[in-house]
Amino acid sequence: MIKKVIAAVVLIALLTVAIVQAVDKKSDKQPDTAKEVSATALTIGAKAPDFELKTLNGESVRLSDLKGKKLMLNFWATWCGPCKAEMPEMEEFYKSADKDIKILAVNIDPQLDVKGFVDEYKITFPVLLDTEDAVNTKYQVISIPTTYFIDSNGIIQNKFVGTMKLDDMKDFTNKLK
Repeated sequence: MIKKVIAAVVLIALLTVAIVQAVDKKSDKQPDTAKEVSATALTIGAKAPDFELKTLNGESVRLSDLKGKKLMLNFWATWCGPCKAEMPEMEEFYKSADKDIKILAVNIDPQLDVKGFVDEYKITFPVLLDTEDAVNTKYQVISIPTTYFIDSNGIIQNKFVGTMKLDDMKDFTNKLK
């Protein structure tokens, strides 16, 4: 009986040591991981990552080709209620915006009926299809709609998460250089 108790105590002690060492290793890794994440985080003042996507018509659009223009880069999906709510105001903004302001709407669900959506909402600004989910990932989009405002030098000046109103679009683009 005493041998069983001693064996149980030794086993518990060994398990405790193993758990403590595992926790120590995990806590040592966390600061490195946090540094890596912050080093790659897309922030205001960062250069906007370049990309090339196709439009509904099959034309290629490369972000770097738009340098010199003020850019509103919007991420959206056909099933997204807030995206549907902002589309008419985005169209209104597009029709009234200066020629040096461009809108690119990156669709993140191109397997669905994007063309039907565009026709229904009478969208005339460029709609890009992120078929590989690569641009969505580069821009670290967690919630949609998400809109980045990029100045004429290709620098991110603002990020707006949620449904934008016409006045928001005007305010953010007016602040771009």
